[in-house]
Amino acid sequence: MSALLAFYAFAVGAVVGSFLNVVIHRWPRSESIVFPASHCGSCNAKIKPYDNIPILSYVILRGRCRACREPYSARYPLVELANALFYLAIFQRTGIDVSFIPIAAIASMTIVLIYIDAEVQMLPSVINYSGVVVGLAIGWLRAGQETSMLAVSESLIDSAAGVVIGAGFFLAIWLAYKLIRKVEGMGQGDIKMMAMVGAALGWYGVLEVMLIGSVVGALIGVPIALRTEKKMRYELPFGVFLGYGTLIVLFFGHTLSEWWIGLLLPR
Repeated sequence: MSALLAFYAFAVGAVVGSFLNVVIHRWPRSESIVFPASHCGSCNAKIKPYDNIPILSYVILRGRCRACREPYSARYPLVELANALFYLAIFQRTGIDVSFIPIAAIASMTIVLIYIDAEVQMLPSVINYSGVVVGLAIGWLRAGQETSMLAVSESLIDSAAGVVIGAGFFLAIWLAYKLIRKVEGMGQGDIKMMAMVGAALGWYGVLEVMLIGSVVGALIGVPIALRTEKKMRYELPFGVFLGYGTLIVLFFGHTLSEWWIGLLLPR
């Protein structure tokens, strides 16, 4: 039975991943995520249901449209597979528990934010605000339960504190930079995203995400910025690094905490 449920979690994750691809592709283009039905971006041919099976259809069609044979982006199976694997990993840690739903939703929202920010350097407010509500639901559902295998909020107070710390810290940086340099040093979407992350992972988790996102962003972003004409005025899609940090902390936050403590308080 557990193996069957795990398969269901993987399958649902793949199906949801297919919808995430629609959001990732259409939202930056201001298109409806509902209508029209899935179609080829090259020839506009409607994709038949049997050609719209997550992961498998891409493999069977060898990544090309059946009608015009133009190639599809590799992003489609990657997002479907990633979301499916995340759902499976979350289920293996939560088991048959209602908290699986909001935690899985946060993982999916994070994937969408990563790809959209990488493509157009924007973090949709509708996803961030919805994520805050979902994150608070995680804290509410987790209240009074044993420590989770996932590094998520443990209570509604923990979620609220995460929102304040996550959004508050980035808001302070945004205000300070604007007062000193008279320009915005980061997008307001990053502030809203950290409110979502704080609500989902709690105050300690959001601190870990900020640390990982900042370090990785500096290691990767600074060399890229130096190679561009704008130099250090290059607009780095920081939400990408915060998103990866969120997924890392979600699954490995407890291990990282033990590692941080071991470094600061060696025996």
